[in-house]
Amino acid sequence: MRRKVVIPVDEKQQEFLESLKADLMQQFPDGIVSAELPYNFPTITVKHNVIKDVLIYLKESEKWNFFFLTDLTGIQTPDEQHLGVIYHLHNMITNQRIRVKTFFGIDKPEVPTVTDLWKTANWMERETYDFFGIVFKGHPDLRRILNPDEMDIFPLRKEYPVEDQTREDKDDTMFGR
Repeated sequence: MRRKVVIPVDEKQQEFLESLKADLMQQFPDGIVSAELPYNFPTITVKHNVIKDVLIYLKESEKWNFFFLTDLTGIQTPDEQHLGVIYHLHNMITNQRIRVKTFFGIDKPEVPTVTDLWKTANWMERETYDFFGIVFKGHPDLRRILNPDEMDIFPLRKEYPVEDQTREDKDDTMFGR
């Protein structure tokens, strides 16, 4: 039986998140979906049509100064109908980190590139494209980076089985499917 781990809310992080949410709601009134604090990590979910503008604002605003892109990755929702991109940003002056997420339909997996904001996004976007099939519009060299070029699937999408289907000793339910 699993024990539930209760993590007390960090009041400073909660205040920071409320301030960030209020500012983003003022700057992008219809663009902010939610603001949460899972495991005391400030997380903002943004509509995909304003994601680039929000990231530009977070990077260039002297108030927030999130000029370092720590990570960028893809995700597929449990309903298997949506894909998303998660950006981890870091303000190195205040040592504050945030997570910014955006989601879109699996039928049109497109989001603008951020390679013009952060050069390090180049390989991160290529990897996300390679494994999830998310197209980063405007990317200077969007092609596979780890999988063979002739591969015609995106292996981290949930529509593909995790295990070899000829094996009887394995079951995808072990992997949350």
